[in-house]
Amino acid sequence: MMQHLIDGLEVDKQQQSKDSVYFRDGVRRIDFVLSYIDDKDGEKKQDRRKVFEANLVAAGLELETEDKSESEDGKTYFLKIHVPWEVLATYADVLKIKVPFKTNDIPDKKDVPMSWLCTPYRLPEHVMQPEPDYFTATFDKSKIDFFLIEDKETFFPPSTRNRIVYYILSRCQYSKEDKDKKGIKRLLNNGTYIAAFPLHDSRYWTRSRDANCDSERYALYKYWARFSRFYKEQPLNLIRKYYGEKIGIYFAWLGFYTEMLSYAAVVGLLCFIYGVASFDENIWSKEICNETIGGQIVMCPLCDKKCGYWKLNTTCSSSWQSYLFDNTATVFFAIFMGIWVTLFLEFWKRRQARLEYEWDLVDMEEEQQQLQLRPEYEIKCTHRRRNRVTQELEWVLDQTPADKAGRFLLCWTTVVLWMCLIIASIIGVIAYRLAVFAAFASIMKDSPTNKLDVVGSLITPQFATSVTASCINFVIIMVLNFLYERVAIKITDMEVPKTHVEYENKLTVKMFLFQFVNYYSSCFYVAFFKGKFVGYPGDYAYMFGKWRNEECEPGGCLIELTTQLVIVMVGKQVWGNIQEALVPWLCNWWVSRNARNHPESLYSRWEQDHDLQTFGQLGLFYEYLEMVIQFGFITLFVASFPLAPLLALMNNILEVRVDAWKFTTQFRRPVAAKAHSIGAWDEILNMIAVFSVVTNAFIVSFTSDMIPRLVYKYAYYQGAEGSMEGYINSSLAVFNITDFKPENRPDDSENPDWFFSSNITTCRYRDYRNPPGHEKPYIHSMQFWHILAAKLAFIIIMEHVVFVVKFFVAWLIPDVPSDVKARIKRERYLIQEYLHNYELEKLKIQLSQNGPNIEQCTCPTTAATPVKLEVLSDCLT
Repeated sequence: MMQHLIDGLEVDKQQQSKDSVYFRDGVRRIDFVLSYIDDKDGEKKQDRRKVFEANLVAAGLELETEDKSESEDGKTYFLKIHVPWEVLATYADVLKIKVPFKTNDIPDKKDVPMSWLCTPYRLPEHVMQPEPDYFTATFDKSKIDFFLIEDKETFFPPSTRNRIVYYILSRCQYSKEDKDKKGIKRLLNNGTYIAAFPLHDSRYWTRSRDANCDSERYALYKYWARFSRFYKEQPLNLIRKYYGEKIGIYFAWLGFYTEMLSYAAVVGLLCFIYGVASFDENIWSKEICNETIGGQIVMCPLCDKKCGYWKLNTTCSSSWQSYLFDNTATVFFAIFMGIWVTLFLEFWKRRQARLEYEWDLVDMEEEQQQLQLRPEYEIKCTHRRRNRVTQELEWVLDQTPADKAGRFLLCWTTVVLWMCLIIASIIGVIAYRLAVFAAFASIMKDSPTNKLDVVGSLITPQFATSVTASCINFVIIMVLNFLYERVAIKITDMEVPKTHVEYENKLTVKMFLFQFVNYYSSCFYVAFFKGKFVGYPGDYAYMFGKWRNEECEPGGCLIELTTQLVIVMVGKQVWGNIQEALVPWLCNWWVSRNARNHPESLYSRWEQDHDLQTFGQLGLFYEYLEMVIQFGFITLFVASFPLAPLLALMNNILEVRVDAWKFTTQFRRPVAAKAHSIGAWDEILNMIAVFSVVTNAFIVSFTSDMIPRLVYKYAYYQGAEGSMEGYINSSLAVFNITDFKPENRPDDSENPDWFFSSNITTCRYRDYRNPPGHEKPYIHSMQFWHILAAKLAFIIIMEHVVFVVKFFVAWLIPDVPSDVKARIKRERYLIQEYLHNYELEKLKIQLSQNGPNIEQCTCPTTAATPVKLEVLSDCLT
């Protein structure tokens, strides 16, 4: 039997450094570490560990135990695991792992013109390309000499080795009586082991003392995870080699998304600069601020009883602020972003196709992932069924259609109920806005500077209400997120998905639908509902029959949507960075406060990693979710805030390095996993892209004042040439204050002094209705219908233009680059040719060995009898 537990071995810790990734013999590499504490009442745990470790040995793994007396805390045992060549070869064959068989013979492309301009952003070649470029083929244990194996100990990289070990650990049985009791995940949940993780290869700030160790963690920290490297490219091949393809794909996508954001950020900044530069052309704001125009226009009260009459020029500041984002460039930017989204998604498909080839993921189809079944699924399987495609027996769940439908209904009923809870909370926030607006209006009734000397001139009742409501809404969002995450995981577990990919996709859909409603519902309210259903002074609309619906300022609701977007978007990003960086750092600092003062020879590599934070199986899920929610903000509502891509870009430049620093310094090394794409997020991004065209068209039409201004300029201006003079007077309807109902009329104490010193008989409000003396008073005027027709026409035209361009661009750009297609064909051709020649050579050797008596031997001899291993997966039988 292979070497089992090595206990009681005396080690001079001052002579032999424990900051090593090898067994005590200095030869066998530590591929995985399990830790546990031997409790006083832990007989059941001891029995489980004994059976589990015996089964690991039976599977071919080699184990070595560090006694608790050797650990820093004096109570933790560490079980080190080494996977020998025979086991690696067996499972590499089983898991269809691709390995090199020939050096790439396709010449590199010629240098790109002006490539020297990119030199400051480049990293050293040995960091960007840590391995030579090979053609690869699926590993076959029976054809070992077909592959380029120079050293069996280093042929499989550590990421592949730890993936194989975890595959075995996930399926290893720990009970002699119950065969369903298996897997390291359940042992971690019941406390038999307290941690399971592969080792980092060195400390992140210095190279390993062991010359045989690559110190890739140090290279990643030096060239990638430091904030001073924010302008450098990412060493994606090194990330993939160290962490595996799944994490590599995430950073490739994040880097590409950040790169594409730079173009949107530049255009958005130019649009903002245009708004600043064309300030003097803002005639309607000048009219609002003018004492002889805006100062003479008396506006109707914005709430019942507690709100008095007010003059239009009090909204002077908000009108100027609104123009910065609500100008001609807004339309151009909305159309540009619709096309940008398409370019981003199409170019990402090309980038992803290149990575799929370079990282040997081309033939990784989801329907072939039988070998990636979740242990939780395998445990609950009770019978087999023949697969129609492969004609092989496979384990399936024993559940009736009624059971399946019941689970599905329960899960999605839960999701819908939680989404209804969000909508209820949003309604509560709206009720808050309506309730406190009267209070703010009463405080600021005479002049905003009476109570607020410093910033009072910039604050109106609407602004104060909007900011406080946005902050309350943000707090509700974060609390509901915290609670729903646990609910979503529970109901996804209840569905018992078959594979890890299926599990993540199901959870992704549930979480994103919830987050979509949670984060965007308040923005949708401001953009499409606020100020649209208020009625008019003689017939106001009420919420729950109690609170009068909110109105937009004469400057429009766009500035309020901008405020809402900035608070939620920036607040989420700041809070996310605090959670991602500060919390793990504080936890690690506290846990390792004593041990970090020990010399390197005493503070072992496994103890250092044990003190780090755990990167859970769903860790990447939350990283993707954060970025996709941000993507929604900068696409769905970008017409209201052209600077959103710039804010996102600055956040993402920081995000890349925060995530890199976190992975490299604050978390245990994750178990490597394969993924050939970003999964369900790809479909979600496409859905957002299509939806964003519709939302931005509606924002420009119904939230912005762009269309009413254009209609006035070209259809209602009385002068010879189109101008905006008189637009404010044209956009405000007239109401006779004697027509106010008693419950709507403001209290005398709420009206300003100037109201009583002049003979005021009418007030103005934001709408297009006939004046009091008209034969049909207070009915929508013809100008209203002209504007409505123009808005609907604009929506139809913008959507069709953007969608036609989107589909044309998508058709024009192929998903797979031509050179990648050529390399894939070349590789497949070489595999067939080399395998054919290999089999011919093998047959010639066999014939020459057998001589004239061919029938006596029909297979080549082997130098050693192969070791029989227990392959740990029922689905492989």
